[in-house]
Amino acid sequence: MVRGKRVTPGYILIVVLLFITALIMVYPIYNQLVISLTGPEFIAQADGATIIPRGFTLSTYRAVLAIPKVYRGVMNSLLITAVGLVVNIVLTSLGAYVLIKKDLPGRFVFMLLIIIAMIFEGGLIPDYFLMRDLGLLDSYWSVIMYKAVNPYYLIILMRFFAGVPPSLIEAARMDGYGEVRILFRIVIPISISGIATISLFYGVFHWNEYFRAMIYLTSEVKWPLQVILRELIVSMEKAAFIGATNYLKMTGAANIAFKAIKASLIIIAILPILVFYPFVLKYFVKGRMQGAVKE
Repeated sequence: MVRGKRVTPGYILIVVLLFITALIMVYPIYNQLVISLTGPEFIAQADGATIIPRGFTLSTYRAVLAIPKVYRGVMNSLLITAVGLVVNIVLTSLGAYVLIKKDLPGRFVFMLLIIIAMIFEGGLIPDYFLMRDLGLLDSYWSVIMYKAVNPYYLIILMRFFAGVPPSLIEAARMDGYGEVRILFRIVIPISISGIATISLFYGVFHWNEYFRAMIYLTSEVKWPLQVILRELIVSMEKAAFIGATNYLKMTGAANIAFKAIKASLIIIAILPILVFYPFVLKYFVKGRMQGAVKE
């Protein structure tokens, strides 16, 4: 007979501490959600202790998404994240598959260079000059191609690919499979937890990118959402940001409290990651452990 797990005071303390930590981390996001859903007439009363939205309304989100800047920012962020994620996964997978081959000429040198690149970075100025010389300034590709292959994620994926049974790869070769077909039909499907793990990292990186986008993308129409968010919240250009939108003036939404607009923009900025994360969560924990420990 299997006895149940004994609940000790230490176990209870750990659970309580984890609950408090989770509450501290989740509440600021929840508070912004409540403020964004609160009616305009109650915004002035929405302080840090707000728990339930008063005068529930979605007018703030409708007004904010109707602003051309915000709509373009969301579309630009989705484009950069989607294309960047595909580029990251393809290039990282190709690099990891090649580097796990022990008979690769110069493998030690390649790994040494990758480790050096992981520890030391060139910095912003060399990156800018490189983008300029490649003619990528004011192009989406300047943001997409930055860190197209992250050395740390490359090493993680190498550990997954190294765990694929060599006999399975040899059997595929005997069936006439080429290296590219083996990678995409055999190795990657078996290493799906590793792919999901680095996809989460890459996706969050691209979605949250704003600093280099602010430097490389000089055209305002190409700015991702994070740059728009910074323009509004950090620069505090309320009049310039809202006053130019005729839609807000016609519907009276221009009178929406700036506090509610900031809260709704924050929620819009983090919502895609919150939606994406549960789909890879089941692979994330397993993938992180497998990438760190190899039997």
